[in-house]
Amino acid sequence: MGTTWSAHIVDAPASCEDEITDVLARIITQMSNWEAASDISRFNLSRIGLWTPLPPEMMTVLRAGLDVAKLSGGAFDPAVGRLVDHWGFGPSGTYASSARPSHPSPWTALEIDQQQARRTADVTLDFSGIAKGFAVDAVARRLRDLGARHFLVEIGGELRGDGVRPDGQPWWVDVESPPGLGLPTLRIALCGLSVATSGDYRRFRVDDDRRLSHSIDPATGMPIGNDVASVSVLHQSAMMADAWATAITVLGHEGGMALATRHGIAARLIRREDDGGQEYMTPALAAMLD
Repeated sequence: MGTTWSAHIVDAPASCEDEITDVLARIITQMSNWEAASDISRFNLSRIGLWTPLPPEMMTVLRAGLDVAKLSGGAFDPAVGRLVDHWGFGPSGTYASSARPSHPSPWTALEIDQQQARRTADVTLDFSGIAKGFAVDAVARRLRDLGARHFLVEIGGELRGDGVRPDGQPWWVDVESPPGLGLPTLRIALCGLSVATSGDYRRFRVDDDRRLSHSIDPATGMPIGNDVASVSVLHQSAMMADAWATAITVLGHEGGMALATRHGIAARLIRREDDGGQEYMTPALAAMLD
């Protein structure tokens, strides 16, 4: 996944590090666009219209991605891989100065039936906006299966906390604010809860003095340019937090916060402004902080 992972586990079961590594290796084998033999890479090369059986975990992620795509009007799109690659954020490393959607709503060119899926147009899957969250959930499930009840799992900045720390305190984590905007860190307690953050300061390129975010707007086929610096979402599922954070980021300040409020999502959005940064919170998050 091009990132790191960590786990703090109270009374860690034997061989839990090997167990975690196995979980992550399996997810990479299924969902990494950087692995030519992965299930997602093979699906993206399949003949258009051909039904392809997919592993259950990959189908879970695909179904969740399509659900969020529908609810967000396509702001989150699991079939945006072609555009991600065109802008130099995919496995090819190729950068084109312009790209337009090969399909007006890429996710609508995907069909699923039980444990198989197919493409009805030349679109490709990219789970970079949801797979890390799914991996956090999967590691947490494996730890619970091993008997662990108190732990904090982190993969590339997406976190899940269960139970409490050895001192009886909850798993307190600091949700970072984008550098240089003068905003305070948000401290939250994770107990049966996950948090995921999408930000334009993590992965970007500069082209003719323009900051090109790795978050692609499927509607325009271009990197977002809406002054959203970061979005953090709290959810019981790290996978859903990951996907919602991406959707809100793409929609921007007004559209994204309206979407999150409508669906009762606990979200924090930070917007770049001339005099620094401005913080916005949904009612669901504000209620959690009271």
